[in-house]
Amino acid sequence: MTAPLPLLVFSDLDGTLLRHGDYAFEPARPALDALVGKKGGLILATSKTAAEVAPLRRDIGFENWPAIVENGGGILPAGDDTGDVQGTYEDLRSRLAALPAGFVGFGDMTTSEVEQATGLSPSEAENARIRLFTEPGLWKGHESDLPAFLQAAEKAGIFARRGGRFLTLSLGGTKADRMDELISMYRPRHTVALGDAPNDVEMLEKAEFGVIVKNAAAPPLPAMSGEASGRIRRTNREGPDGWSEAMLALMNEMNL
Repeated sequence: MTAPLPLLVFSDLDGTLLRHGDYAFEPARPALDALVGKKGGLILATSKTAAEVAPLRRDIGFENWPAIVENGGGILPAGDDTGDVQGTYEDLRSRLAALPAGFVGFGDMTTSEVEQATGLSPSEAENARIRLFTEPGLWKGHESDLPAFLQAAEKAGIFARRGGRFLTLSLGGTKADRMDELISMYRPRHTVALGDAPNDVEMLEKAEFGVIVKNAAAPPLPAMSGEASGRIRRTNREGPDGWSEAMLALMNEMNL
């Protein structure tokens, strides 16, 4: 009989496992190596597309584990380079075409325009446009027309989330929803979630332990109910340095 999975870790990328600014993850290598040594798994959970995540997952060394992509819009299977992933993007775009004008999505932009809107490099912008589940974009209409657009989107079965500059449309699904699916699949003894942003809160609350990773470049998350008991904790160090410190401490507490 196969031994049960001791630990399954769910981690955001930007500002969490990847350092803000240069996207380095090597400072987290001690904890990543320890996780491998303890036969644990790592699920990357990010707003990035499958095309963006696949090479990152390989570089980090966890390509044999699935990843949650496009903020929970879907799952990139273990070992897949995105070739066999079936998405809902075409359905979403079809529904979007029937809505009032004003929203300009990545699918309406050139790679150069996505570069300008995001600050990504040409290759990164191209990968950001290879979407399978969600459509981020900019509201170019009059601000007073946005409520009517959102109401029409809701009637069409489209969910909208606003974060920073971008309005992201999808046919549903969150990081926490995908987390439920993967926990049911792997049935780990312990779960940990790490993140730094509001769209990570549901994931942090769902895990046995949640870690809010310090990110001085963004407003801190407000206090969460699990912090009083220590079930949710905050790092003193930023990005992958804080990630590694927190994960090594938790693995030690769990006596894995």
